[in-house]
Amino acid sequence: MRKYVTYTRVSTKDQGRSGLGLEAQQRDIQLFLDNYSEVPWEIVGEFQDVQSGGDDDRPQLRAALEQCRRIGAELLVAKLDRLSRKVSFIAQLMDDPKLRLRVATMPQADKFQLHIYAALAEQERDFISARTKAALKAAKARGRALGGLRDTTMKRNAAIQQKAVTEAKTLLHIIAPMRDAGKTLAAIADALDKMQVSTSRGGKWTAKQVSRVIGRAGQLE
Repeated sequence: MRKYVTYTRVSTKDQGRSGLGLEAQQRDIQLFLDNYSEVPWEIVGEFQDVQSGGDDDRPQLRAALEQCRRIGAELLVAKLDRLSRKVSFIAQLMDDPKLRLRVATMPQADKFQLHIYAALAEQERDFISARTKAALKAAKARGRALGGLRDTTMKRNAAIQQKAVTEAKTLLHIIAPMRDAGKTLAAIADALDKMQVSTSRGGKWTAKQVSRVIGRAGQLE
């Protein structure tokens, strides 16, 4: 039987409390198990950290790795960046003869491919950081006031935000009972569409939009 230890991670305590990000990771892991894993399979451990991916000293990750090494299970993560954002750390794990790593969103990837992907992702993050710093420096050189908006723009944005929060409060009366009943964000979105409840822009509901409504409604509490 194929044995797995699953590991999920979010970056902030707010994400950890709300489930944002965790639900998507759990969904991807389940998709892998249902469609790509050898059968039969068994999840023998589940670990979760609420901590930055730049910090590789995470207690739940340590525990997950220890269990994998001890019983010969594979470490299963939804995405490679949930494990770490550092290519050096990922490379160290892949070099461990007692550890096997599986990434749900790249079900056929071998160690070499995962290493290349981690290196490219790290390079992209470095480039984005450098580009952002260069843009801020150029704007400052042109004498622009960084981070400021004109009063009229700020007032208009505030009015739009207040309208969205008020609408969210009304929608929460429909969403809250489904959420309290344990329905997922995706299931709630599907139910709203079936009830022909319109989004603010008249489109179809998504799990992300449902989450946004719940967050906005909370601003009035």
